[in-house]
Amino acid sequence: MQNQTSPLILTFGAVDPVGAAGVTADLAVFSALACQGLAVTTALLIGDSARIEDLQETDPDWVSDQARVLLEDAQVSAFKIGALQNMEHASAIAEIVSDYPDAPLVLDPFSSRLPDAGEDADELLTIVRQLLVPQASVLMLSQVELGRLAETWREMDGNADGSPDGNGEPSLEDDVRYLIELGCEFVLVTGTPAGAGHGDAVRANTLYGADGIVRHDAWQHLPGPFLGAGGTLSAAIAAYLACGADTPTAVALAQDYTQGALAHAQRYGMGKLVPNRTFRSTPT
Repeated sequence: MQNQTSPLILTFGAVDPVGAAGVTADLAVFSALACQGLAVTTALLIGDSARIEDLQETDPDWVSDQARVLLEDAQVSAFKIGALQNMEHASAIAEIVSDYPDAPLVLDPFSSRLPDAGEDADELLTIVRQLLVPQASVLMLSQVELGRLAETWREMDGNADGSPDGNGEPSLEDDVRYLIELGCEFVLVTGTPAGAGHGDAVRANTLYGADGIVRHDAWQHLPGPFLGAGGTLSAAIAAYLACGADTPTAVALAQDYTQGALAHAQRYGMGKLVPNRTFRSTPT
């Protein structure tokens, strides 16, 4: 009998039958990057590669109990939190991960794969901002998602436009700075403009830290459309952090891995392309 030697990562998320998103996708990424995944299920999905037909949420007590039992048995090297639909889930998960401040936490709270949280959406985002963002080693979100999150503090601060002095348009940098001042170590904004000298076919991901831009990586846009590209990236970041990489290095390696997974993506049926997370071990 051999004791566990590869890093253990605990991921929170939905079970997607297609494996395009949620914990099923995360486990595939962890395995491909020499880690072992443990999963806490927050919802069961009914869907295919085109759409989600229905969603059944897990009782919040079950979410807590799944995690507590696992964490009493094994020591994890990192956490990943995927898309959240339920305020009680967000609160319960925040309480759990707060007991393990030394383990890196990758927070990827948005997903186009899942339906909107409805009337509770704004309150859910507020809970994510207040309870989970301050604990995150890396918060990953798109420019649009960053704007949605920023709306939860602009009105609270009595500053409708969100700019530092209330006299202009809020900038992406202002919003990122606010999140980092809450305690988040790094913010990775995906799909940012690549900058001068690049055409529309090139997009970038920009990593921000306390001192501003840490890295700005341009990537050739692949045609797609894809299911689970963002989740693949955040899971890969968690895996590289669990293996001991510093955050800028983990983000760089994860982007390279994700680009390969998308370049080798597969179409399972009549829907979108699913990243091939095992492309490095797939026979050519």
